[in-house]
Amino acid sequence: MDWKKELYPENEKPLDRLVEGYSNTSIFRTIGFIGDSLSSGEFEVRNEKGKFYHDLFEYSWGQHIARKNGLKAYNFSRGGMYAKLYMESFAESMGYFDKDKACQAYVIALGVNDLLTFRMEPGSISDIDPEDYRNNKPTYLGYLAQVISKYKEISPDAKFFLVTFPDCETPGRKEEATLDNVKVMSELAEYFDNTYLLNMYEYGPKFNAEFQQKYYLHGHLNPMGYLLQAKLVDSYIDYIIRHNPDDFRNAGFIGTDIDYK
Repeated sequence: MDWKKELYPENEKPLDRLVEGYSNTSIFRTIGFIGDSLSSGEFEVRNEKGKFYHDLFEYSWGQHIARKNGLKAYNFSRGGMYAKLYMESFAESMGYFDKDKACQAYVIALGVNDLLTFRMEPGSISDIDPEDYRNNKPTYLGYLAQVISKYKEISPDAKFFLVTFPDCETPGRKEEATLDNVKVMSELAEYFDNTYLLNMYEYGPKFNAEFQQKYYLHGHLNPMGYLLQAKLVDSYIDYIIRHNPDDFRNAGFIGTDIDYK
């Protein structure tokens, strides 16, 4: 077997192939998925009474990834969530910062409500107070940096994966907000150690009309859409781990009392 050819195809880019079966994501035994409705397996109902939204975590892409890889996943998410609310009350009230829920890895996909619903200022790295993240400026980046910093307190050696918006043609989704999201996520991945970018805008499928006809349920994803998103995120994390083995060789020690350093 030519393992290099099999595991490292020439000029491979993220998502050139979708991993079937166990992926390298399974090196983490616990993962926290931090996000909004699109991280919560939310299904949208429209009828004569109006619009209704239901978070069904078992359909979320995080739980699909967990079942496929035999790991434990926490949905640290809720429909309508945004980074400011997450840090100011939601996560604490739900016990998501409890030490017994510390994870080896966290996947963060927040931004739709921050940038599109509330038009929050995107911000920049200068919004981060390196001495105390609680003093970060009240921008999208400032609050996201608080989220990462808080979880780093709970699980210091954890790995973080930041998921950008896709290239999406949904009516009302401004391209400027999408580019702001990609920029903020990219800057945070550069700023923090053990933090990696999943650039779905550049490497993921285009969410055009044909894609939405197959994978959307009104303004959110349908069951097949969440399953596809699971394959995309899982495969992207697998790609990152395969191409950065030195970063992950000690992943098994994260969250243990073993002095491996």
